[in-house]
Amino acid sequence: AAEAEGLTWEARHNAGFAMPRSTCPYAELDPELSETFGNFAFGDIYEQTPDLDTLTRARVVLAALIATGSQEVYAAQLEGALDNRMSPIEVKELLYQAVPYLGNGKVLPFIRITNEILQKRGVELPLPKQGTTTRETRFDAGFAVQIEAFGERIRTNRETAPADLLHIQTNLSAHCFGDTYTRKGLDLKQRELITFVLLASFGGCDAQVRGHVAGNAQVGNDRKMLIQTITAVLPYIGYPRTLNAIAAINAVLPPEPQEKTEEAFK
Repeated sequence: AAEAEGLTWEARHNAGFAMPRSTCPYAELDPELSETFGNFAFGDIYEQTPDLDTLTRARVVLAALIATGSQEVYAAQLEGALDNRMSPIEVKELLYQAVPYLGNGKVLPFIRITNEILQKRGVELPLPKQGTTTRETRFDAGFAVQIEAFGERIRTNRETAPADLLHIQTNLSAHCFGDTYTRKGLDLKQRELITFVLLASFGGCDAQVRGHVAGNAQVGNDRKMLIQTITAVLPYIGYPRTLNAIAAINAVLPPEPQEKTEEAFK
């Protein structure tokens, strides 16, 4: 990764590990930004998110970069993720997971970038098939996953949907969950965390972020994991979307009451 004046040893080490093939695009002409961002993104943030393993961190950062349209940074981070043993299947599953939430047009440039990088590395495309459903089984399989992640309210939503909107509930079950969530390559816990990041990073999805905070909790991603995850992507999505995501976490998984201390106000 880029050498930059003023980076702490920890920030330099973490940046080099995350993006070993990359150089900072503004290290020479904008050294102050290089220093402050580098120390924040690869120093402070890493210190504040100690429970995220290398691949979890890579997955959620890549998801945030897709949702924000950050193609240049995505390419650099993807190279690092692959160097750190993220499998091509995991990468493709992350991209496929993004399509129902962000739309095909938003994700297509990242599929092209990914294919170019994988082919340069000698990966044979297309990858082995990961789908597990058919046109006949996709609805039932997807509906079952929805129930597992969100409980019986999914059944209620379908039963109470207006007639002219029932097809949307059907599409959610059959396409978003049946075609996508049931695929191999990522498990349900990983997919829910990725979805939380996609929605939080995309913005304007507050109700859906709250819904997927609840879904994450249901499948085992607790408040601590969600807080550390949104902290990990803060440098790439900015404070407003981060704070909106934290508001959603607090609404669904409120923090334990803590005694105020003099130290807290410093």
